[in-house]
Amino acid sequence: MRKYVIILLALLLAACSSGISEKDNRQKEKGTTWNNSEPKTFLLVGVDSRGETDSRSDTIMLARYEPKEERVKLVSIMRDSYVEIPNYEKGYHKLNHAYFLGGTELLSQTIEENFQINIDHSVVIDFKGFANILNTVAPNGLEVDVPAAMIEDMNMNIEPGKNFLNGEQLLDYVRFRHDDEYDYGRVKRQQEVLALLKEELKNHMTSIEGIAKSPEMMKMIMANVDTDLHIDQMFAMATSVLLNPITDIETMRIPVDDSFVDKNSPHAGAVLDMDYEENISALRQFFKEKNVTEVNG
Repeated sequence: MRKYVIILLALLLAACSSGISEKDNRQKEKGTTWNNSEPKTFLLVGVDSRGETDSRSDTIMLARYEPKEERVKLVSIMRDSYVEIPNYEKGYHKLNHAYFLGGTELLSQTIEENFQINIDHSVVIDFKGFANILNTVAPNGLEVDVPAAMIEDMNMNIEPGKNFLNGEQLLDYVRFRHDDEYDYGRVKRQQEVLALLKEELKNHMTSIEGIAKSPEMMKMIMANVDTDLHIDQMFAMATSVLLNPITDIETMRIPVDDSFVDKNSPHAGAVLDMDYEENISALRQFFKEKNVTEVNG
């Protein structure tokens, strides 16, 4: 039933239109045509903001849509990856600092130049948008197991154990990282919430009531994301998904296992200093080889 995870991803990619003007110059450079048979790579960004102008990217992913193979490949890039930021006076910094300095444009450029990968389009969602979408898809909340340490750290007004959390509370749940697993634990909780959302979407797509509320859900998603997709591209992608239904999702993480060391930078703090040659090779293999099913998911 992983196709319902893809439905959520497709909604974020193909149904949003609130931020078309943000990257107008980049849009003109990349063009407005859409080839329904060619793969497209999207930068998906979750930012640590509730509407502020300056913010850092909290979650960074690449989503590769491959129509012919009817699949999506997802790459999570650790935000503490030590990368060279173009035209940055200090050269290297954490990857999420690129968004703080220059928004989606600079973050895209940084990823493209460091990992030798082309990004076609971007989708950005902030904390408020994340909570709003969760509340729309799962109005009764999602049940998760909340440890006492998280409750204390995030100042959550609940008891330890199984709880139904709403959008704002789930935001705290997926952002918590003050335990032994640090950012790796956050990735696990993000995957857990995504799996639970899959079941909610399944209910929406298999019930008369859910289908009736689909336009409302689409409208909410459109109002809570920012993208450089042009309206004709969104319609073209929607058509492509209908003609080539996504049947599989594959995942990996950058940096890959045993390809990095923890390091302290004088100006960036704790970072992941990686072997770029190894990670670029792994990324190329993941995006091009058909037999790869999962790498460090």
